[in-house]
Amino acid sequence: MQGGGLPGFGLLRGAAGMAGIDARPLMLAFATCGGAAVYFSLRYEPDPLHVWGVLSLAFIVWLAARRWSTSDIVITLTVIALGAVLGLAAASQRARTVAAPVILSATGPAMIEGWVQDVEPGRNGVRLLVRVHSIAGMAAEQTPKFVRLTHTSRLEVFPGRFVRCWSVLRPPPGPAMPGEYDFRRQAWFAQLGAVGYVQGRCRGGTLGAHRELGAQAQLWLGAARRNLAAAVNEQAGPRAGGFAAALVSGDRSFMSEDDTEALRASGLSHIISISGLHMSILGGLVFLLVKRTLVFIEPIALRIAVQKPAAIAAILACLAYLVVSGAAVETQRSFVMAAIVFGAVIFDRAAISLRTFAIALIAVVLLQPESVVSPGFQMSFAATGALIAAFEVWRNRRSQSDTVLGPIAFSWVSIIVTSVVAGLATMPFAIYHFDRASPIGLVANLAATPVITFLSAPAAAAAFLLAPFGQSEIGLRLFGYSLELVLSIGHFFAGFEGEATPSAHLMPASVMILATFALGGAAATTGAARYVLGGAFGLCALIAWWTAPTFLAHWSPSGNLFLANRKDGITRFALLDADGLPPLRFADVEPDMCPEPGCSVQTSRGTATHIRPGTEPEVCFKGETGACFTGRTTDSLTWTWAEVLKTGGATAYSTRSGITVTHPMPCGVRPWYPCPGMTEPLKDAADAG
Repeated sequence: MQGGGLPGFGLLRGAAGMAGIDARPLMLAFATCGGAAVYFSLRYEPDPLHVWGVLSLAFIVWLAARRWSTSDIVITLTVIALGAVLGLAAASQRARTVAAPVILSATGPAMIEGWVQDVEPGRNGVRLLVRVHSIAGMAAEQTPKFVRLTHTSRLEVFPGRFVRCWSVLRPPPGPAMPGEYDFRRQAWFAQLGAVGYVQGRCRGGTLGAHRELGAQAQLWLGAARRNLAAAVNEQAGPRAGGFAAALVSGDRSFMSEDDTEALRASGLSHIISISGLHMSILGGLVFLLVKRTLVFIEPIALRIAVQKPAAIAAILACLAYLVVSGAAVETQRSFVMAAIVFGAVIFDRAAISLRTFAIALIAVVLLQPESVVSPGFQMSFAATGALIAAFEVWRNRRSQSDTVLGPIAFSWVSIIVTSVVAGLATMPFAIYHFDRASPIGLVANLAATPVITFLSAPAAAAAFLLAPFGQSEIGLRLFGYSLELVLSIGHFFAGFEGEATPSAHLMPASVMILATFALGGAAATTGAARYVLGGAFGLCALIAWWTAPTFLAHWSPSGNLFLANRKDGITRFALLDADGLPPLRFADVEPDMCPEPGCSVQTSRGTATHIRPGTEPEVCFKGETGACFTGRTTDSLTWTWAEVLKTGGATAYSTRSGITVTHPMPCGVRPWYPCPGMTEPLKDAADAG
């Protein structure tokens, strides 16, 4: 084999070739995804001239290798290098394109005027996404483009309306501890410059429509979505109307908190998010209906391939669903994948293949590189890639399985296999991001998937077809009945979940990366290579997790102290009522009472003692001598509240050699972490880098 000398590489390429798979598109896709992830992990802002220079060089080298090189491995390595730099360049350019003002300190109370773009449910009240017109006392060049306000009073304004809100604003919060979901980064890419709450209630104003056509279209769509959600909520029935409205329009504000929590606890919360499941069901139904209808029209069926106009109709239906549902990031990603799948049908390509998967992955990374570090992106593409690989095997065995099982039994077995494969593929990401991977979720999905597939989807399609005749209420009511069954399944299995107790054995990012390599290697190969690559990377992931540092303690800017006790649980002490957020993974841990002058917790590194010298809390980790040291050594350290405020939080991990302390990324090094006094976060961050 050309490019010899690397038997492992030869095994991969050989296995891919035997499977009829060209591994280079997949390698390009994975490298592009990795390059974007590298950009977000940097602790400095790269110079765009350097980035584009390296990208140009990588492109030239790839062209030269393709033109003159005869080595298979050299060409493949240039593809990987090109993809990595391409992903990094796309992320860098995207960060500069979406740059918008961000407030740097708490502001208000102040009068905010703008248009309501969207309404979302929240624990403390509905949350309004407002496209800002002006903020009293703030210069135009410092005014955020969007703000998100929590509205606790009775809501009397709706999307599309111009409003005036007396509000308190603050910068979007950053992650409370390293590795947590970074809302501040996502807010930067959503051009969300501030969050806050309304004092009193928002009232309607007299200013007319926005002067920009694009903004007018978004506001009109927001109002249309709200009206659609209200209509669906009413016609689908009181029990599941809010659930139906969320699935049809993406507006979740009509759902009760109990139903939302039940779906989350049972592992069915992905149903609420308009993503690949809904887009594939809609596109598949439209494709099937149009194709079967055209088959019966003889002049058309004899002259053209009926699957092509059916694919065009499916793309248009998915596009309409994208617009109506609000075009959230997950929905955009699903539409890209659906468009590529049906586009392959139009151009006589394999509709479902790993090549199609690679093209979709590259397209999403180039359009929205910030989604690479989001749980939705990682879990949806992990599930999709695993399902396509399983589909390749399943399709080869379908003929004999269909004969043995029969078509009905085969369909049910297919549903079970789909749920199991998707659940196993997304498990590493669920553990990393949410610290949970319950088998109850797998069973709940096995129970709910047939209902969604055989009852909810046809009922929704019937409502869509009856809408032009003014009889959509019939289909929506049937849709509501089916969703009531899904809610019953969610509440039933949520009762088995119990209280989720965070563990001290948090999954490091390196383990998730190795698990991703295991999934990618198993999906892209066949035969012996599938087991060798998947097993090798999976074993490395387990070893890395076993030898990784163990969580010991975290003192959050919220004033909460979290300690890993000897029982492998988390103990929380509310030391101060400070202005900050606790870590999301520990947010549900109830605080323990701590008597004066302090309290102690037995940890894997000895006793952690909380003391109050005067008015400032202090935490001491005692070493073998039992003394409380003021400096950091290999087995002892002391934290004070002043240090926590200065560094934005402190997290300690127990290692084989001692204690390792980490802090959040300092302000000023990335554009979404601006420091007070910065006038241009993007430029200042690049200069700091």
